[in-house]
Amino acid sequence: MNMTDPVADMITRIRNGVRARLPKIDVPASKLKAEIARILKDEGYIASFRRVDDGRQGALRIVLRYGPGWERVITDLQRVSKPGCRIYCGKGEIPRVYGGLGINILSTSRGVMTGRQAAKTGVGGEILCNVW
Repeated sequence: MNMTDPVADMITRIRNGVRARLPKIDVPASKLKAEIARILKDEGYIASFRRVDDGRQGALRIVLRYGPGWERVITDLQRVSKPGCRIYCGKGEIPRVYGGLGINILSTSRGVMTGRQAAKTGVGGEILCNVW
């Protein structure tokens, strides 16, 4: 399977896993995906993640998080910037997600961070995805 957008693949796998109420999902590992997973964990959208060795590039095992009645913590994830159409924003124009209820994940010159952190740090960057 030819992968032109591994981040979109990860986002889709998480979205499908949450909709199917799966306890955990595996995605092929990369530094960028590990950073995205770290932010999702820090912001409380997933329970945990760890690298597992699969004999190839390794995989990220992401443990999905649900409420006490199996309510979804993640309503939806959206890929914003795509390989064919990159979306960048300056430090003063970071969009709010879902009226401030969601987060956006940016790839900045200072690493991967949420839109809030980027605004606080005073950097803009490429908007990877929105989560709410």
